[in-house]
Amino acid sequence: MTDALLVLEDGRTFAGEAYGATGRTGGEIVFNTGMTGYQETLTDPSYHRQIVVMTAPHIGNTGVNDEDPESGRIWVSGYVVRDPARRASSWRADRTLDEELAAQGVVGISGIDTRALTRHLRERGVMRAVILSGDALLDEQGRPLPTEQVVAQVQALPAMSGADLAGEVSTDTAYVVPALGPDGAPLAEPVARVAAVDLGIKAMTPHRMAERGIEVHVLPAQSTIDDVLATAPDGVFFSNGPGDPGAATHEVELLREVLDRRIPFFGICYGNQILGRALGYGTYKLGYGHRGVNQPVLDRATGRVEITAHNHGFAVDAPLDEVSVAPHDGGRYGRVTVSHVDLNDDVVEGLAALDLPAFSVQYHPEAAAGPHDAAYLFDRFLDLMREPSAGAAAAGQATDVTDSPKGA
Repeated sequence: MTDALLVLEDGRTFAGEAYGATGRTGGEIVFNTGMTGYQETLTDPSYHRQIVVMTAPHIGNTGVNDEDPESGRIWVSGYVVRDPARRASSWRADRTLDEELAAQGVVGISGIDTRALTRHLRERGVMRAVILSGDALLDEQGRPLPTEQVVAQVQALPAMSGADLAGEVSTDTAYVVPALGPDGAPLAEPVARVAAVDLGIKAMTPHRMAERGIEVHVLPAQSTIDDVLATAPDGVFFSNGPGDPGAATHEVELLREVLDRRIPFFGICYGNQILGRALGYGTYKLGYGHRGVNQPVLDRATGRVEITAHNHGFAVDAPLDEVSVAPHDGGRYGRVTVSHVDLNDDVVEGLAALDLPAFSVQYHPEAAAGPHDAAYLFDRFLDLMREPSAGAAAAGQATDVTDSPKGA
């Protein structure tokens, strides 16, 4: 086995064994509490520039296949596990996870106390880190690198706050995901057409829309309103993605162009944060974020609690307890309500405009690895496109919320 070392920016270190490729990698270190779906996690573009710690102790049991990736490559900058599987045990496996990580040059570490590491990150907050293995552990004279030198390297890494990363993971060219009928065959005439702006989109997202008869035109992050309108959309969708929403100037301006034209809009994750900013609310960085497939979220319109999949380190700062007037430009977008709330920490998990055909959620209703409690949101989007004038009702919002607007 090859030695490996994980070094955090506050100086704490964990010694283990190399997993995947050997070498050096760095980024913001975060933890994921999912017990399944590691292949979907690795290929989620929202993890760009992040080292992911898996809190589930056994990873790699089912290997890797060519059907489950959410994108064309692994996006995590590093991977941390406790007990990697010795062999893959699934009829669907094409190779082992270790082999896949090595083939794609992803530096990982195994054999460390991920419970202690996760507790540390929960108490101190996510931070930057590096993983070193093999020759990367040595200086030019072949001696072990001093810990203080490695810590200095970690502290020199760029922070996630202020990072505008959607353009680094988005598609370079537009493409179409055709609408599907009940039998899974392409439909000759879609029930609706959506322009989906790729800020780090996962493959299952347009597929979930296609399953409902929607033709999806996936567009690059830097698309203009003319590019969007050229698809003749019945609705516009903004995807998940990496980085700080506070740095997403282009995306916010593009969405305002969409809202001004009253085109039905649906956003998830990063798309939710962009809607929040377009409406004039702020965003902020969470201490350690939500990453996993077990987050309880309350749909305030129905009172239903959904178990949902998350991957976000930023959140929208909007009033929880009352309808507010969207602060942007003197309230030109009208009233807004927080539609969904995380029951663990009261973080805003959804927004609904009451005077515009627009809504969003912070979590992932496509959830390829599950759970599927929130899949109805794609039906809600289709309803909104069919009847955009219905506004809040089409978006499934409660009509008895106390109307006490305020600016933010």
